[in-house]
Amino acid sequence: MPTDEPGASRGGPDGVRVGCPRCPAPVAELGDGRWSCPDHGIVVPLWRPVVSSYDEFAAHLLRVGPLFPTFLPWPLGPGWTVSDFAAVVAEGDTAHATMACVSGTSQLDGPVDVMVISEEPGTGFGARVAGIAAPDDPERLDPGHEVGDGPPPVRVRVDQYPVGLWPVSVSARPGEWDRSVLAGEAGGRWLWLILRPASAILLLRDEWILRDISATGPQLVALPFGGPAPSW
Repeated sequence: MPTDEPGASRGGPDGVRVGCPRCPAPVAELGDGRWSCPDHGIVVPLWRPVVSSYDEFAAHLLRVGPLFPTFLPWPLGPGWTVSDFAAVVAEGDTAHATMACVSGTSQLDGPVDVMVISEEPGTGFGARVAGIAAPDDPERLDPGHEVGDGPPPVRVRVDQYPVGLWPVSVSARPGEWDRSVLAGEAGGRWLWLILRPASAILLLRDEWILRDISATGPQLVALPFGGPAPSW
């Protein structure tokens, strides 16, 4: 699966690419911790590793800090790996968003990617990864009116609490059948769940547990990393 560059690295640490959270345009470091996107001006930078590894994930958790969650489906099934992760955060500041992806296979769908995003409203990173910005609304930043419309068809458990998720339409975008997008609210932030291919949504027939992996402790060492990162 090809990996799209989220932005050329501009002064980021070795092994990490720095980009715009809302688009794939390269960003420039202006100094004083500020980064500029040619399309969106001054932005909070997006940090994404070149390769998913334990060391880079540990650096990700340090960058994000203990007050913002990074969620993963838990426990991981046999053969599933953490294939990608990212954070929208300015150095020394509170994070605006995190993403983690697990990849594996299912009997019905073959290769599957599951991306989980937690973000502050108005960040726009979840909308970018979900691919929901339509041609007539290129600056759409949040899930939209679908969230909260009727009873949630999907529930997950976050910190032992049930969280409802609603489908978010991607019908205005090319390749609409390559993914399913769900969104809800957890802890005052948007919670996005993006599954590829779209048929992988059937894996949610059983209630999933999403775990804040920053609170895992020594078990973090046992997490399997690697595999092709998804495109977004």
